[in-house]
Amino acid sequence: MTDKRKPNRLIHEKSPYLLQHAYNPVDWYPWGDEAFEKARQEDKPVFLSIGYSTCHWCHVMERESFEDAEVAAYLNGNFVAVKVDREERPDVDAVYMQVCQALTGSGGWPLTVFLTPDKRAFFAGTYFPKTSQRGMNGLLEVLSTVAKLWKTNRKKLLHQGDELLRRLRRAEFRAEELVTAGDFHTAFEAFHRSFDPEYGGFGYAPKFPTPHNLMFLLRYAALERREEALEMVSTTLRQMYRGGLFDHIGYGFSRYSTDEKWLVPHFEKMLYDNALLTIAYLEAYQLTGDEFYRRVVEKTLLYIRREMTDENGAFYSAQDADSEGGEGKYYVLRPETVTAVLGNDDGKYLCDYFSITEAGNFEGGSIPNLLTNPAFGTPDARIDGLIPKIYDYRLERTALFKDTKILTAWNALMIAAYAKAYQALGDEDHRLSAERAAAFLLDRLTRPDGRLYVRCRDGEAAGTGYLEDYAYTAWAFLALYEATFDAAHLKTALNFAEMLCALFEDKEAGGFYLYAADAEALPVRPKETYDGALPSGNSVVAWVLGKLSRLTAEIKWEERAKRQLSFLASSIKEYPAAHCFGLTAAMTALYPSREVVCAAPSDDEVKDIRKALSRVFLPNTSVLVKTKDNEALLDEIAPFAKTYLVMGKKTSFYLCENKTCAMPFTGVDTLIKKLSESHKPANK
Repeated sequence: MTDKRKPNRLIHEKSPYLLQHAYNPVDWYPWGDEAFEKARQEDKPVFLSIGYSTCHWCHVMERESFEDAEVAAYLNGNFVAVKVDREERPDVDAVYMQVCQALTGSGGWPLTVFLTPDKRAFFAGTYFPKTSQRGMNGLLEVLSTVAKLWKTNRKKLLHQGDELLRRLRRAEFRAEELVTAGDFHTAFEAFHRSFDPEYGGFGYAPKFPTPHNLMFLLRYAALERREEALEMVSTTLRQMYRGGLFDHIGYGFSRYSTDEKWLVPHFEKMLYDNALLTIAYLEAYQLTGDEFYRRVVEKTLLYIRREMTDENGAFYSAQDADSEGGEGKYYVLRPETVTAVLGNDDGKYLCDYFSITEAGNFEGGSIPNLLTNPAFGTPDARIDGLIPKIYDYRLERTALFKDTKILTAWNALMIAAYAKAYQALGDEDHRLSAERAAAFLLDRLTRPDGRLYVRCRDGEAAGTGYLEDYAYTAWAFLALYEATFDAAHLKTALNFAEMLCALFEDKEAGGFYLYAADAEALPVRPKETYDGALPSGNSVVAWVLGKLSRLTAEIKWEERAKRQLSFLASSIKEYPAAHCFGLTAAMTALYPSREVVCAAPSDDEVKDIRKALSRVFLPNTSVLVKTKDNEALLDEIAPFAKTYLVMGKKTSFYLCENKTCAMPFTGVDTLIKKLSESHKPANK
């Protein structure tokens, strides 16, 4: 059915989020010169609204205000209205989110900002209802106040904007310090204090998975031999799966839980959450050998494969929480529905298993969960046979909106997750998924000059890549190398690392900017260090540089890694638990590292090496595998490896620890034994 409303300028965009607003009566402009030139010519302030396609409160604000004729008329008459998809323009989002946090002490989406025609912000907030209610300012009142001040007291607004800009620029300064082992312990103690021993997770509701925090704690558990750290991770991973945060019918994890039990999620599913959680569960599996973690991974990757993968092997961005005007309506079940699909006996069995009751637990229905099922960790063949029938029934419901844009950064995370799955589980399908998506990234998300685009949708690639695009892509190809020992992947990781240093590094003050020097200039050029929903680009850069320094033994990578950790140190020391991926990068430098060169006579031996290494969690170990087929490329990448040769026609292992090398030996079991020995931090 054709929409007969008159479209605005957003109708020409590719972003699903912008297209959702293409038929609003608001005269939206996309971010660009046209909008700001109009604001200058008409002497109007800019109303900037930033969100993303699966944001629940963005939908609410659209229904209440942006589809409302009264609000639209006031906006169109007094402002130039600009819409931004934060996932396509993380630079714009980051700059103005800093403004909101500086003004209000918090942030979130939808992000609402008022700008001068030269892009200086002077007021910001998040969600506003149409009219004031329950102590919350209404959008109409805010618009009226700003419009009046713009005409009668503009000097005050401009002064406020200038002062904000000065504050943000001062915040970019960081004194050089050093990360120490004490910072690891401080972060651990912070998590220990806020840990929920009953339901897992940290702090109070809402609870977020934040997988990179769990990845840090897994390393802390392994390197410090601290069982408490492992227990916190284990409880959290189990309880997240037991609750409604995990979709027990279609699989995959939702964004976060609204309660402390992980029962009622905010139902949107994000690609990056599922990628990072896959890695966290895989690392827990490698550390413990518990098959429970493997089963969760396989279910999560099944969700990605059947619902979030396009025909070329690339990955979509997100699934919405809302359908038919209700959040979570797609996911809840009622006993009568289940028995109608499965019959009385099987229906009752599944309802009992997943606590689907007449009373319900969410708006008259039940979110399937395992919170009261003590057998949640044991496979149940009967349930495994019934779930596909309920899944097929659920597919007949009104489909959830899916954001089908393919983001470079998030695809890189999913490639890293699939590569890790192949490394840990050995399933060729996982390798093929990683390789196929990597090929798409290199073919369709990379410009002819080697630089990255931000996204691809409907066959059109666009955007000038940001720091996260390059940092995550380097991570992805390092993960592919460690999973396959294909030296071409290591070479690709090196190429992207060289590019990110050339495009984003602040060679004077240290750190890496969010956007490149030749990209569109914004009022602030930020260097983000906080590891929030995603690891910051600067933290991932530190990890990538450290990993490359270990794999190549090249001094330039070691010096860059040290410089980057020095840049991160002041932020880490201010709040260690908020910089867990930065701490993970620092662990590479502060704990004894092991470098292994495996000189193998043929590729058959490489398979044995890969299989043996998959069984253990080795966070501070780097492995190069050298064969006749790859030695020319490997000698170019890591010249030190030229002298490491096969002895007596047997795979020979060269093990170095803290730049001290042992005599070469043979036997992969001997290697695993040596790598599994305990070690402690280098500087206490």
